[in-house]
Amino acid sequence: MPDKDSSELTLPPVVDAAWVREHREGLVLVDVRWFLDGRSGYDAYLAGHLPGAVWADVDTVLSAPPNETDGRHPLPDPADFARALGTLGIGDGTTVVAYDADGGPYAARLVWLLRRTGRVAALLDGGLAGWPDDTETGGVTLPEARMTPVEWPKEAVRSADEVAAGDAVVLDARAGERYSGESVLPTDIRSGHIPGARSAPWSANITADGLFATPGQLRAHYEELGVREGSEVIVYCGSGVTACHDLLALERAGITGAALYPGSWSAWSADLSRPVATGREPG
Repeated sequence: MPDKDSSELTLPPVVDAAWVREHREGLVLVDVRWFLDGRSGYDAYLAGHLPGAVWADVDTVLSAPPNETDGRHPLPDPADFARALGTLGIGDGTTVVAYDADGGPYAARLVWLLRRTGRVAALLDGGLAGWPDDTETGGVTLPEARMTPVEWPKEAVRSADEVAAGDAVVLDARAGERYSGESVLPTDIRSGHIPGARSAPWSANITADGLFATPGQLRAHYEELGVREGSEVIVYCGSGVTACHDLLALERAGITGAALYPGSWSAWSADLSRPVATGREPG
């Protein structure tokens, strides 16, 4: 379990394997593997994970039940979220490092939720694929902990109407072919993107070696997408999960204050009153 000083650490949004090794005794490691193709993240976790890591389910721990209004992965109720993490051994004062299969598109959801409610959490750079040491198999159970529920800060989230107002730089964290409408998930009601949104796939935050781009590289990348100092920025994706990768990348770049549209494309496309754009341009 974390030591008593772990809550005093000020972590950047991304840490490397060397940092994890150095601080291992003061951390809870969380495996957040989840697969868009339907494979079991839990089975993958049992087959091999970082030593001592627990597993958190995107669908049940990091999200409320899906619905047409709020999309496939609504933000979890704060009390349910706190209770579920406590069961995993994550409590007040716990320092969390989360990872998934590679660059962090799903683990970012947990890290962002924790950081935006004042918790100490970071992504493991490179994820499981970049972990250089041995892994272990089977499940891990930690002693239960007490986490105090904290409401999601109003400034951290935006509604569909606020997205539609057109006052912000809106970024779409999905793959380019989903943004354009060329590729469609079976669960999507319509294909394309929110009119005016710029394509900002989460994978563009990762370099060819599977690690996060530097803060300077990320700042230049987002400036090319129209993000300036003081810009209002709203990020969405398919269901509000991988958008958190862009949000952490923006923070790593020194760009603060960006917000999540939690319903994302799954909620926007299900509302037939909302307009849709297709193609590679914002529209």
